[in-house]
Amino acid sequence: MRRRVALPTLLVGAIALGAVMTSAPASATALDSTVPAATAGEACTPGTVVYSPDAPPALALLGAEDANRVATGRGVVVAVVDSGIDAGNPHLAGVVIGGVDLVGDGERADGLSDTTGHGTAIAGQIAAQPIAESGVVGLAPDARLLSVRVFRSDQQQDKDKGFGPTSQRIADGIHWAADNGADIINVSISQSTDSPDLRAAVEHASAVGALVVASGGNRASDPDAKDGARYPAAYEQVLGVSAADASGRANDASIHGPQVGVTAPGMNVLSAALGGGDCIFAADAPASSFATGYASAAAALVAEAHPEDPPAGWAYRLTATALRDDADNRDDVNGWGFIQPLAAIELLPDETTRGPVSPYFDTTGSAARPPAAAVDPDHGASPFLLTREAALFTTIGGAALLGVLGILIVLRRRREQPAVDPVEAEREGGLLNVPGPGSGGRGTTL
Repeated sequence: MRRRVALPTLLVGAIALGAVMTSAPASATALDSTVPAATAGEACTPGTVVYSPDAPPALALLGAEDANRVATGRGVVVAVVDSGIDAGNPHLAGVVIGGVDLVGDGERADGLSDTTGHGTAIAGQIAAQPIAESGVVGLAPDARLLSVRVFRSDQQQDKDKGFGPTSQRIADGIHWAADNGADIINVSISQSTDSPDLRAAVEHASAVGALVVASGGNRASDPDAKDGARYPAAYEQVLGVSAADASGRANDASIHGPQVGVTAPGMNVLSAALGGGDCIFAADAPASSFATGYASAAAALVAEAHPEDPPAGWAYRLTATALRDDADNRDDVNGWGFIQPLAAIELLPDETTRGPVSPYFDTTGSAARPPAAAVDPDHGASPFLLTREAALFTTIGGAALLGVLGILIVLRRRREQPAVDPVEAEREGGLLNVPGPGSGGRGTTL
């Protein structure tokens, strides 16, 4: 897609990762899912290829069938800033168009390898291709992917070797993705500390026309974390994502805070597995990593449908149309609500669109409803009923008065009319006293 300049606005979101920062004080940087967060058994064992005939359950929740009739992500490039992508998985054949390794652990320089399966699973959520043996497919199957490898794993042994996730490498990965054609940049990682390098990378991505979608934080990967801002999701230009369970709502598995922009499916995620085959991830609890994957895919659909929009516009469409209880308010748990890809695509924003601040129009007049009037049905008669009864009494009374007046006028006129002598009447002329035919000479009064 052609690059575009972003409008200076957007909602926020965040996640968590776990490693030592290279250019800032130590910070809780962690993956926002357990790796591998998969079902038990051989299906999720690397090298064991087992396919599932079922479609990912999240696709039904997201209305993927209807949304894909309108958009499939064609022409949109999504960068997965993560543990890499196993491009050998048949679901991803021909989908990954390039990448880079920023870890330096001896893996492929193009980033097309993955030792944990985390990035591969997210890649499958976004753009997995259908294959004969499997029901797995991505939400944006015609999108193309960049593999931006920024960590080997979040295991302590890899952290000790300097191969774990760091703020600097995440920032470098975002910067690389933005400069190499990414329209959407998926970051299923977060940290609790603001970083100048990370902030600058996000601002650069927005400036060249890329939307960063990032996890709002996962409590399982950071058990001691308190609710609050997570980065990069909490930056203004980022769409932050919280993980929903089967009910479509986030729970305490996700970290709550101002970084949460929307909620997306994050539990029982059926996707591509490391070494080939399929796997169900996050079977025990929702994980923000995978919710971010689906939000990125939804953003790719919106970007295809509205290539003229800036990144802020794509995020706005997703937040404004998200399913929520109160159209005018967000909260720190679910943000603006559960994403609705088709509704985001079809939105025709105007001054009356309710919800988040619009990058297109001044919606301050519609940003909040006027307070509802309190109604007490036992507090006297209805003003409408009183008015109607008064009008009815007035009408009846007026009609009766007019009737009485009419009778009095008739009686008065009869009293005032002089008696007419028949003989004199015979003598009078004029039109009213002209004898008519067959009248016997008597006058006929019209």
